Parts: sequence; C-alpha cells; structure tokens
Amino acid sequence: MSKYTIVLLLFLFGWSANASYILIPMDEDGQKEHLKAYGITYWTLEKNAKVKWLLNYRGGSFLIPDSEEIRKECQIRGVSFEVLSDSKTEQILTDIASPSQNMEAVVLEKAPKIAVYSPKGNLPWDDAVTMVLTYAEIPYKTIYDEEVLGDELILYDWLHLHHEDFTGQYGKFYRAYRSAPWYIEEKKKSEELATKLGYNKVSEEKGAVALKIRDYVVGGGFMFAMCSATDSFDIALAAEGVDICEPMFDGDPSEPNYQNKIDDKKTFAFKDFTLERSPMVYEFSSIDMTTKRKVHKETDYFSLMDYSAKWDPIPCMLVQNHTSLVKGFMGQTTSYQREEIKSNVLIMGEHKATGEARYIHGIKGKGFFTFYGGHDPEDYQHRVGDAKTELALHPNSPGYRLILNNVLFPAAKKKKQKT
Repeated sequence: MSKYTIVLLLFLFGWSANASYILIPMDEDGQKEHLKAYGITYWTLEKNAKVKWLLNYRGGSFLIPDSEEIRKECQIRGVSFEVLSDSKTEQILTDIASPSQNMEAVVLEKAPKIAVYSPKGNLPWDDAVTMVLTYAEIPYKTIYDEEVLGDELILYDWLHLHHEDFTGQYGKFYRAYRSAPWYIEEKKKSEELATKLGYNKVSEEKGAVALKIRDYVVGGGFMFAMCSATDSFDIALAAEGVDICEPMFDGDPSEPNYQNKIDDKKTFAFKDFTLERSPMVYEFSSIDMTTKRKVHKETDYFSLMDYSAKWDPIPCMLVQNHTSLVKGFMGQTTSYQREEIKSNVLIMGEHKATGEARYIHGIKGKGFFTFYGGHDPEDYQHRVGDAKTELALHPNSPGYRLILNNVLFPAAKKKKQKT
C-alpha cells in the first residue's frame, strides 16, 4: 500500500471520528433552559442550517450540525448541549428509525416568518406568546386589522391571534369595566379604526378580519390562538352576516332569533354551541368551560395525548414535552366543552377528571390551526392590570413549551397524519 493511500485513509478515518453534532437535550434532567433551546433552534434555521427534531427522544431533543458559533451561542443563552461524535449520532438515529421505537427524526428546513395579531399599543407581556417569543429570542412582527385586510398575511408562515374578540363585543367586559377609562378609550379606538377601514360597525370589521384569517389558513397558513381568540374567532365565522351584538356594543339591537341563524358549518373547531346573549355575562358561548368547571388550583393539571411519531408526526410534534402532565391555568376562555368540538379536530390535551379539552388541533383546507385554552401558562388566574410573568423564573415551563412547539411546526417537512 502506497504512502499516499495510507495518508488518505488516516485522513478520512480522522475526519469521520472527529465529525460531530450538537444535541440540544429536552428531557427534564438534561436541559436547564427549555424555552431558550427553541430560540437556539430557530437561530440555527436562520443561518440556513437544517435541524433534526428527534420526536419522543429525550423530551423532543434537537440535533444540529456542530460549529463553534453554535456552541458559543448556547453558552451565551444558557442552553444545555452535548457534543456527539459522528458514530454516536448514527447510533441515535438508527435507534430512532427502528420500527419498534415510537420515535422519529423530523427535518426542520427553514425559520418560519412569524406574525402576532395584536393592537399596536399593547405591551409584549399582554400576551403569553409575545412574552415567550421575546424570552426565547425568536423574532416576530406585530400586525393588526389594517395589515390583515390589506392581504399582508401572505408574507407570514405562522400567525398568532392575540386574546382578541372577533365578535365586536369588546371582550364582554361591559359589566365590570364599562366605566373604566381604558375600556372607553379602547372602544373609541376600535370604532375609529372600523370607520377608517370603511365599516359601519366594529363587529362588521372584525368579521371581515376573521374571514381574511380563514382564507389565510385555507390557503396553507398556520394559525395558533389562545384564550378568547379561539372561540370568538369561530363564533365570528358562524355569525357571518348575522347581528349578534346588543345596543351597548354597536348602537342597535341584535337580530331576533339569531341563535338559529348562525352556521357552525363555517367554523374551524366548534359545533352545536349556544351563544351567551346577556351583555352582563363575561362569556361568549357554551363552548368555554370556565364557569362550569369544578376544579381546584392544586389539582388543575391536564394530560397530553400520546401519538405515534412515525405515523402521526404532526400532533406528535405539537405535544413534545419533558412531562405528559401540564399545570392548568385560567383565561376568559379556559377550556372547551368536549361535546361541542367537531369530530375531525384532535384533542391533544385534556383534563381527564372533567373531560374538558385544553389543547386542540385541526386541518382547514391546506393549512393548520391550534387552539390553546387559557391566558398565561405560569399565571394561574391572570387579571386585567396584573404584572407580567417573569419567564426567567420559569425557564422549563411545560405549558410554554406547547406554544413553542407550534412556532417550530411550520419549519418541518410535513407528512400526512393518519389519525
């Protein structure tokens, strides 16, 4: 054997032995900054590097090509990581690929462009999603009605709905806050915006926004919503062309017998629901379980469903966590009446004792949607004016991880789910 051949073999052997990857572990013991780990993954995708999301492997870990730049970024952000040799990486991927293992390696290809639907004056901590995006250092753009009605949604892969009221009833805050300066000011601003955009009523303008968002999802977009944005969005779709607002909201009476005029065939997730007619009740409809649930704070936990990583990678991605039991939290819309959820919608998280759904997902046209009940996963009963949640105190929050699973979902190569 020639010296040249020996040198070449030694070089190739050395390269193979030293080639390495970075594993971002996401199990309970292996990661000290779960939320910022998603930010590292997003940052890596922004650098045009592909990432493998190892579903059900150590809490849904991320596998990234090794580089000194990524190691330094992990250290700066406090994210735990492990450097793996090429052979160790091959062994892990072989184990994951085994038909006997409920695991899968999903390729994340590009950083999704993220839009948050929120009034321009809102502070980032008014909404759990903007808080966790900021904490994880994942960039986003804030858009509102003008941008949506101006067809700017096509610029984004992922849309989050703020805790908004798409029915034009100003969040049903009338009874408690109708004399509060902030309520009066917000009502005035909403009316001025509706007029500016060419609508006679806020309810009509918000209904038009809901239809644009519907079209965005049907065309292939991904929509994630929390709290009151979930049920009020579906109600607005069902009530298209029907006046369900009382005079204190829009200046004229609601339509007689409007309950029988709404069409739940137009909704994403909910069916057979009854609207709450009284403006004095802080509730939109029978969909929400907030006032009906008999659950104590100490026992308020919901369970995540278990899916096949190989056959149902989409819901499996969305439930990745270091625990299958997530601490519950309240909101204007806390959870969903199971009987009022359409049969083609997946219930990914439920409170087993009451049967209420907390976390649901579905397909609409070419796109996807996820509804997550509650306001803030680390603030059990958030109230108007409460201080922001300091996520530095909750870096491993399972409830916030569910939000970030949804953020990364559009980056994945999609396989059709079987469920």
